[in-house]
Amino acid sequence: MAIVELVMPKMGESIMEATILRWHKKTGDHVKVDETVLEIATDKVDSEVPSIAEGVITEVLFKENDVVPVGTVIARINTNADAAASTAPVPEAPVAAAEPKFTAAAAPVAPAPAATAPSGGTRFYSPLVLTIAQQEGVSFADLEKIPGSGNDGRVTKKDILQYVTDRKEGKVVPDVTPVAEAPAAPAAVRSTPAVTTVASPTYSGNVEIVEMDRMRKLIANHMVMSKQTSPHVTSFAEADVTNMVKWRDRVKGEFEKREGEKLTFTPLFVEAIVKCIKRFPLINCSLDGDKIIIKKDINIGMATALPSGNLIVPVIKNADVLNLVGLSKQVNGLANAARQNKLKPEDTQSGTFTFTNVGTFGSLMGTPIINQPQVAILAVGAIKKRPVVVETPEGDSIAIRHMMYLSMSYDHRIVDGSLGATFLTAVAQELENFDPKRSI
Repeated sequence: MAIVELVMPKMGESIMEATILRWHKKTGDHVKVDETVLEIATDKVDSEVPSIAEGVITEVLFKENDVVPVGTVIARINTNADAAASTAPVPEAPVAAAEPKFTAAAAPVAPAPAATAPSGGTRFYSPLVLTIAQQEGVSFADLEKIPGSGNDGRVTKKDILQYVTDRKEGKVVPDVTPVAEAPAAPAAVRSTPAVTTVASPTYSGNVEIVEMDRMRKLIANHMVMSKQTSPHVTSFAEADVTNMVKWRDRVKGEFEKREGEKLTFTPLFVEAIVKCIKRFPLINCSLDGDKIIIKKDINIGMATALPSGNLIVPVIKNADVLNLVGLSKQVNGLANAARQNKLKPEDTQSGTFTFTNVGTFGSLMGTPIINQPQVAILAVGAIKKRPVVVETPEGDSIAIRHMMYLSMSYDHRIVDGSLGATFLTAVAQELENFDPKRSI
């Protein structure tokens, strides 16, 4: 019998787990290569998981709504048709899944599956956290008292190391319970934590109560996590973009006729950002503990509003090697795919810097939240005509100009005010110095 294991795919460098939304196939069903087996969701994008082989599904290891670490086996497929025909169906969704295995069809991934504390509590601990607990003599009783800053209150490496530091400084008193050993076969599925029943709150006045949809909950958690992770600082600048506005007005018709693409301001903004990142590469990085990971690729995420009102960030890969036509095709293609809910998992992966246009909705400026694990995000506001002082060799004058505010939030752990402000000013100057005689 030839058994092929279908694993939870890795959906991005910061994605450690995914939620199973819906199984398209069940135990005993026949599947073909590339036929959809299930739908999954992360905080980035929803996606379909295709079969990697043709055969009969002999095991389905998780239920819908289970949260599963990447790289974990989620189903098994018997590629031997004769054997599959005689295989009795196996009950779906066992209590505990097998230890993750990696097949040739799935690239190895770094994160390990979540582990459950054997104390019977409802919190889950990663193998790394359990290992640190053992090494530092932290009992499970103490472990369960540590406030977790991760998803669903999960204790992170940072949380337990902070606890160890506080204990050494006498800020906390350890429990005397002996240190428990980590479980030999950690559970690979994280169910929804138990919730203490409380009285439903009452609301006075004429109100409507609307439950957050799944994506809005994920966005909310991601934003709170970003604020908890990075000390945010926001700098502001102003740019006279008159030359750029007039140039675009003059060439956009010819550009669309020649290239079959609309010329928006976004590729022009991205072009300026890329030029400045090359000058200030530390803006294009992430942090791993006390290590600075400087990204050599320049992949610009562009915040895009969905019809539902939620936000997603598709990524323009290798933006530094694309000309204006290439950037326009990428921007328009990703924006259209987002609006039609047709983004692929890889479309939202590997971003190194994010750009958002709050001016699309009429805002003059904004204070955007960093898209983790990046260290900066730049926002542009609405372009408005205003009377401004123009300096010329003949003297100063007042003229009507197209003005725009820019703002950038950055992680003050790595980006100081001098670098953040200098980079933002450089982008503003790049836009102001736009060549009005530029060809397309």
